[in-house]
Amino acid sequence: MSFISYAQNNEDVLLWRALGHVAPADGFYIDVGANDPVEHSVTKAFYDAGWRGINIEPLPVHIAAFDEQRRRDVNLAIAAGSTDGSLTLYDVPAVRGWASPEPEVAALHRAEGHAVAELTVPVRTLAAVCAEHVTGPIHFLKIDVEGFEGEVLRGMDFTRWRPWVLVIEATLPNSRTTNHDTWEHLVTGQGYRFAWFDGLNRYYVAAEQAALLDRFGIQPNVFDDYIPYHLDRAWDATRRTEEALQASDRHLRRARTDLDDTLRRADALEHEKQAVQAEVAQAQADIAEAQAEIARLRHDLQQAVTSGQQVTLWAQDLEQRLVAAMNSTSWKVTRPLRQAGTVVGMLRRPNLMRRAIGRVTSSNRMRRTLIPLMLRYPLLGKGMSRVLRTVKQQPEQAPEGVPVPDELKGLPASVRSVLADLRGIRNKQQADN
Repeated sequence: MSFISYAQNNEDVLLWRALGHVAPADGFYIDVGANDPVEHSVTKAFYDAGWRGINIEPLPVHIAAFDEQRRRDVNLAIAAGSTDGSLTLYDVPAVRGWASPEPEVAALHRAEGHAVAELTVPVRTLAAVCAEHVTGPIHFLKIDVEGFEGEVLRGMDFTRWRPWVLVIEATLPNSRTTNHDTWEHLVTGQGYRFAWFDGLNRYYVAAEQAALLDRFGIQPNVFDDYIPYHLDRAWDATRRTEEALQASDRHLRRARTDLDDTLRRADALEHEKQAVQAEVAQAQADIAEAQAEIARLRHDLQQAVTSGQQVTLWAQDLEQRLVAAMNSTSWKVTRPLRQAGTVVGMLRRPNLMRRAIGRVTSSNRMRRTLIPLMLRYPLLGKGMSRVLRTVKQQPEQAPEGVPVPDELKGLPASVRSVLADLRGIRNKQQADN
């Protein structure tokens, strides 16, 4: 995995090249002028690797971030100086990291048009801080205090506390002009050897750690296998963006699939809707037809009711008239004539008498009834015999000159003769009685 550099000028790359072999649990640093726990931090990569240390930052607003993000570290809201006490700090709120205790630096910032804020902060020497918080080796000491480096070095006891490597800002604030000549003797005079200048900082190695000098001598390069934090963050943002785009693409494909499914379902529902509408239209047509049929039936029923009423009235009238006719005197007087007409009508039917006589004489019951009567009444027997012989013969013509009643003109002569004989027999029996 590549080393991620958070420092402003790759200071952490050179330090890692020299000190990366130190066990993380033993690694210890001191950062004077720590400023920010991440941005331009020389110690962030080491902290992430498991190291711990002391962060000195006089501005309270800045040290709060260390308290939140550097729980293993000792975070001090003080300034480091040659003696314990307090001092006036000149801060440039618009530019983070430009705070300095030097009045000349504040004047330079004002000349460039920057607003400068003054605040009083406590001061402690590095020797006192180390005596309170250091219990083992100090692997590197970094100092970046905007022109106050000499005062910080004067407050350090290099006889007791021997950082392996010193990293000290060696130019005037926001300038390429070096100023190390004002304080370098405080380092070299304590057994430290110059190792490297990176254009901003000068690196020194303790004499007892001279083997580390070979780790310096060339600037950070590809063989250090590092990437700047901002590039890593950009790549990470790019990866997250690509993942988000891929997720969005998957979501979009799912959404398109869902949309296609929804459209298909919508089409199916539309077809069903049209089918239902057609069925509803047909049902409405059937209902209209049924309603028309009901209206016709009601009309026919009304007509039938009206006709039934008329027929009832006609039947009642007819019944009244018939009852009146049957109860009239003329109906009663003409009853015999109607009966005679009925008999004449029956007799006028061809062969009616012959068929009737045939049925009578062919019936055993009728013969058993008539024969005793004919034996008991000889005259009746003779008459019946003559009737039977006459009926079985062909019709005869009436004798010329013999008047025939109008109601008997349609009968055969033999029938008329039989009727005459029957009348005679009846008249004789009436006379005998």
